Amino acid sequence: MRHIKQILILFIACLALTACTPQPKDEPVDVKEAVLGHMSDAYEWHICTWNGKHISLPLPVIVKHHKGGWAVFSSAHFHHGDYDNFYIDEERQGKVYERGYDDRPWDFSITKDVLQIWINVALLLVIFLCCARWYKRHKVEDGAPKGFVGMMEVLVCFIHDDLIKPSVGEKHYKKYAPYLLTVFFFILITNLMGLVPIFPGGANVTGNITITFLLALFTFLMVNLFGNREYWKEIFWPDVPTWMKCPVPLMPVIEFFGILTKPFALMVRLFANMLGGHAVILSLVCVIFITWQLNAVVGSSLSVASFVMIIFMNFLELLVAFIQAYVFTMLSAVFIGMAHPEHEHAKA
Repeated sequence: MRHIKQILILFIACLALTACTPQPKDEPVDVKEAVLGHMSDAYEWHICTWNGKHISLPLPVIVKHHKGGWAVFSSAHFHHGDYDNFYIDEERQGKVYERGYDDRPWDFSITKDVLQIWINVALLLVIFLCCARWYKRHKVEDGAPKGFVGMMEVLVCFIHDDLIKPSVGEKHYKKYAPYLLTVFFFILITNLMGLVPIFPGGANVTGNITITFLLALFTFLMVNLFGNREYWKEIFWPDVPTWMKCPVPLMPVIEFFGILTKPFALMVRLFANMLGGHAVILSLVCVIFITWQLNAVVGSSLSVASFVMIIFMNFLELLVAFIQAYVFTMLSAVFIGMAHPEHEHAKA
């Protein structure tokens, strides 16, 4: 109980530090820039603003010239304007472009979201290697683990036994359990790190539709590359009256579009939920700055209300972080299970 209180106090202190970052009094708060700037990807990691000065971590920019040759430099060079004929176009989602060309160059830069993914993966490796080390040092007769390792064992068993196994099926769940467990813990740790208001957290990775698209694409490949013969038979020659599939392939067309709508639903569901939660929290933080610029009476009263709502929304987002990881894994497991239907004769 004491450790839980310490975590809560640290969590509230971090939120207070974020909310109380001083801003220039004469400069109006740009809500759009504050909200969209945090949730969008960037070539540098903005940490905080102190006395009107932006403190950020520059990241490496790796781009290719249209005429050939690669350019590797720090994003800090963009603070002084163009660099090596490259510039950041704020009107086109803040991406790097080359002067004289309308299309984007090949861009392999280490952006904020990329660095956050690397941090999350490193954190996952540390967590599971520590758990594996505990199991290596203890025997079965020693009893169940306690503390953090015990919590991880409960979580893994819960996802494996109560979600993956019944959703995929007894025959095939072992092949897909490593992938589904990896997806669950990656989304969970990414969602949780996105709620940390200070470096090395805070990047809205799962609120980036490119990331959710790739996660949905992996599930799409798992479903359709390893689906059995009965799965494809139910798509192109389903068990419906003949006139619904020949000569006009009505049901096969509907089933084929179902192949595409399933990963689309996975992508949009995770993206929209995480993006919406971050937008609400950041908007409440902006209310504090806006009301204090009006006057002290309005600012003090609304700041307290906003701060309470920020705490509530952050705890709600902790629940949403787990739910969205669970839902994505559950739907992926269901779709994989649907790709391995049994033959009617085998069922009989």
